[in-house]
Amino acid sequence: MEAALFWEEKYQSGATAWDRGKVNPALMYWLDNGDLAPCRILVPGCGYGHEVLVLARRGFEVWGLDIAPTPLRHVQARLAQERLMAHLVRGDVRDWQPAEPFDAVYEQTCLCALAPADWPCYEAQLHRWLRPGGRLFALLMQTNRPGGPPYHCEIETMRVLFSPARWQWIELPQRTIPHPTGFFEYAVVLKRLG
Repeated sequence: MEAALFWEEKYQSGATAWDRGKVNPALMYWLDNGDLAPCRILVPGCGYGHEVLVLARRGFEVWGLDIAPTPLRHVQARLAQERLMAHLVRGDVRDWQPAEPFDAVYEQTCLCALAPADWPCYEAQLHRWLRPGGRLFALLMQTNRPGGPPYHCEIETMRVLFSPARWQWIELPQRTIPHPTGFFEYAVVLKRLG
């Protein structure tokens, strides 16, 4: 598992610049605004699980998926400390499959961490993971530079990747969320069609 070793090494060495150390403000907006209400939700690439914890506190049936064991141990310890429940799974987003679909997926730093060659596979996974009508709450990283990770999720490329044949763009990429790295993210909500 080459990818697992790569990400585990990042966590072991503390090279986790993508981790803002707290919940993304976009998720808090969606929660406080009522756009995202308790349901069965997946957080792929959950890392240290800031979002997993806040979703568990708010009564969601939350699943956290990550390829590296170190962050999952961290999340498990925090869940136990707060006496919260969440399902944590170690797996690769490119091939992991749940027993049943989700109502929502919160996608923050997973897409931009994958090489663009893996994006079509990941889009297919997101579509598979969601029930028809399920919603994808996504933050699209904007680096405006070549290479990665994180990779630049150019909006026109995202519109092709999340095509209107399979996705309805409910919240358009207008709201920007600053990232501690100096980049920013576009907050978008898409609904799975079909």
